[in-house]
Amino acid sequence: MVRNGVDCLTAYDPLFKGKRLGLITSPTGRTTDFVSTIELLNERYHLTALFSPEHGVRGDQEAGGMVETYTDEITGVPVYSLYRKDSKRMTTEMLEQVDAVVYDIQDVGVRYYTFIYTMLYALEDCAKAGKAFIVLDRLNPLGGTAVEGNLLKDDYRSFVGNYPLCIRYGLTVGEFAMMANEQMGLKADLHIARCEGWERDMLFPDTGRLWLHPSIGLPRFETALLYAGTCLFEGTNLSEGRGTTFPFEMIGAPFLDAERLTVEMNRFKLPGVYFRPAYFKPSFSKHQGAACKGVQLHVTNARSIRPVETGIRLLDVIRRQNEEFSFLSPIREGARPFIDLLGGDRLLRDETLSADSILEQFRAESEAFAEKKKAYHLYY
Repeated sequence: MVRNGVDCLTAYDPLFKGKRLGLITSPTGRTTDFVSTIELLNERYHLTALFSPEHGVRGDQEAGGMVETYTDEITGVPVYSLYRKDSKRMTTEMLEQVDAVVYDIQDVGVRYYTFIYTMLYALEDCAKAGKAFIVLDRLNPLGGTAVEGNLLKDDYRSFVGNYPLCIRYGLTVGEFAMMANEQMGLKADLHIARCEGWERDMLFPDTGRLWLHPSIGLPRFETALLYAGTCLFEGTNLSEGRGTTFPFEMIGAPFLDAERLTVEMNRFKLPGVYFRPAYFKPSFSKHQGAACKGVQLHVTNARSIRPVETGIRLLDVIRRQNEEFSFLSPIREGARPFIDLLGGDRLLRDETLSADSILEQFRAESEAFAEKKKAYHLYY
């Protein structure tokens, strides 16, 4: 069985002993034996602060819901929010409570998953304040070899993309922290507690571990795999399956023709995925309570599927088939449409470009990034 960084703490004892520790974590912060990283650090060392990302340290906050500062009922340790309306940064007052900040959250290896930017901001803040930053590394469930999608462009930075990564980037959080620290010139006092037994070509089912959903919308490994492509539908007027038991595995809207869409998508013979007609009523989120028609994506081969290409092909077909399709408007005047923030540039909205031309550009950028990231590999 693969062991994550938290399972290997004894090898890194000197990093923690005698220091006031702050911990950024979520419900996935647990050992192989399901001991919470919160309890482990609190019992073994001197835990003085908890820092909450989106969803909260105990996972009791809705997606996008703001988290307030409070006291953790189990440990009595204060919890400071890193997902506030006014800021997602650490303040001077927060950092005064600690000598080192520890990060332990299971990532999914996809650029628009927000936890890595919570880590990036904290790494920057710790570098400025002269505080040590310790990443308890975790395996990348989507593997460390496959890279897909374009690079985020500078003008499209947001909390769903704030570093020039590809959509599926093939790094662990520890490796990403090393890349950001060097490429951004942060000079942070960065330490990585490495995984044991993980190899780059391993997908999550190869690790022998049980899936702990990193957020409520990713209940299964297959969901996380498809999310790399289907999350793009969050920028459209289609349901991405939120409010169903198959979020990011079903795509639909009241105006789609499920049978026609299914036939056209299966005609591509995309590797590792099969489409079937789907009919559903979301209990919340887009099209709440409305009868939606669309497709369910079934992963038939997790190694061969190209989820980013799959998502872009599906998006292109739906846009061509349906006049009612639209991209969501910006949330405020002067802001960029959400699809641009997810896509990392405006290519997905460009009606003059075919899916083939977009994917060709994406492949060129992902191949270049795949070479660049090798300098930061900790596992082979």
